[in-house]
Amino acid sequence: MKLFKLFSLIFFLVLTVNSSAQYSLVDAFPLLAGFSSPVDLQNAGDCTNRIFIVEQQGRIKVFENRPDVTPADVKMFLDITDRVSNGGEMGLLGLAFHPDYENNGYFYVNYTADTPLRTVISRFQVSSSNPDSADKNTEFELFNFSQPFSNHNGGWVGFGPNDGYLHIATGDGGLGGDPENRAQNITELLGKILRIDIDNGIPYSIPPTNPFVDSTNALIKKEIYAWGLRNPWRCSFDHVTGWLWSGDVGQNAWEEIDLIENGKNYGWRCYEGNHTYNMSGCNYPEYIMPVWEYANAGAECSITGGYVYRGINVPELTGKYIYGDYCSNKIWALEYDGINPPTNQLLLTATGGLSSFGIDENNELYLTSFNGNIYRFTPTVTSIEVDNKPTDYSLEQNYPNPFNPATIIKYKLPEDSDVTIRIYDALGKEIDSITTGFQQKGSYQRTWSAEGFASGVYYVKMNAKSLSSDKTFSNVIKMLYLK
Repeated sequence: MKLFKLFSLIFFLVLTVNSSAQYSLVDAFPLLAGFSSPVDLQNAGDCTNRIFIVEQQGRIKVFENRPDVTPADVKMFLDITDRVSNGGEMGLLGLAFHPDYENNGYFYVNYTADTPLRTVISRFQVSSSNPDSADKNTEFELFNFSQPFSNHNGGWVGFGPNDGYLHIATGDGGLGGDPENRAQNITELLGKILRIDIDNGIPYSIPPTNPFVDSTNALIKKEIYAWGLRNPWRCSFDHVTGWLWSGDVGQNAWEEIDLIENGKNYGWRCYEGNHTYNMSGCNYPEYIMPVWEYANAGAECSITGGYVYRGINVPELTGKYIYGDYCSNKIWALEYDGINPPTNQLLLTATGGLSSFGIDENNELYLTSFNGNIYRFTPTVTSIEVDNKPTDYSLEQNYPNPFNPATIIKYKLPEDSDVTIRIYDALGKEIDSITTGFQQKGSYQRTWSAEGFASGVYYVKMNAKSLSSDKTFSNVIKMLYLK
């Protein structure tokens, strides 16, 4: 991201992708007054269903993940504004919770500080008496490194789902064109993805599979996992494939999406995307080209990396990498399986400063905006042309029934509602979830597959509560799965 600017994002946006589906954004928490420069959204993975918002100035706020949450429900989780230098591209930029946070209460942040200008990677711990508050005096600094300029700080931190190591994204140190070629210099931490083991060693140790762990050259930074990046603004792991995705902001011509692998060189400043930029001293045997690039032209100018969608509310997006552009506010879905050529689909164009993406404990996707609001994708409405304004709640009998292995479940919402639809086996044990969370009024249908389950009786239970009245709804239907 090249600049942080404030724009306004309209409350509701819809772009019709085809005649049978709509992708839309709604204010996920419409009663909240707004956050100050939100740049990250995380969940703790501790089964508490809370949302954590990182504000660039140096604050982390927490609240329960429900659409009717009010300002009084928002708690100050951490305030380190006294040690964060913010403005432009500086600030508190990243948050990651330890995989065992539920037991140890550890979380990690990435922020910039001044005198001297530097990036700090630190660990904090939640209060033992208040789960919605952390003690800033528990700060344990893992390491810091100098920043030659105020821009291109990267900022993302995240734990690998397979290795449990902490990964850290760093920018090339800024100005323009990487004047000191730091991204290609493996004796510097700038322009890299770093990887460290925070569970062994003090303050950490180097994972044994890091590419330079065995180097006898003391100057080479053993923390390096991958290099040749300009300013990775938002990375994420796909917890299904284990792939690490990165949106790397371009110079003036190309924005790129990379799949980060151990020991790989992603080319900057030799290459910008697939194109040569400054080949002085570029003699590395293999540069990894991006999975996808788009021209930095017209309205597009700065990629915001996102997530591979693994939620249930918008099944058409499952397995696709959702990302956007900070300047044009376009949001796309990139489909790539590692074998076939990638395909890219424009989902919608929002208005506003798209700062980041995030997911909740249900893997539903959110985006943060510099207008202070948090937005989420709404479920696809598949039968809106037939019944756009139902007058009553309903959960229809599934069809076909009996079924093998898939069946269609239809339901109606007369008002914007908080909805949960869950699947239970004959013993009353919950085995799956159709949808959970906020949905607009309208008529919906979902396809549920019993593949992998035994033949027999199953139940669908729907609960709904209106967000604009005192209406509630609960119903159960019986289904029969016959192989």
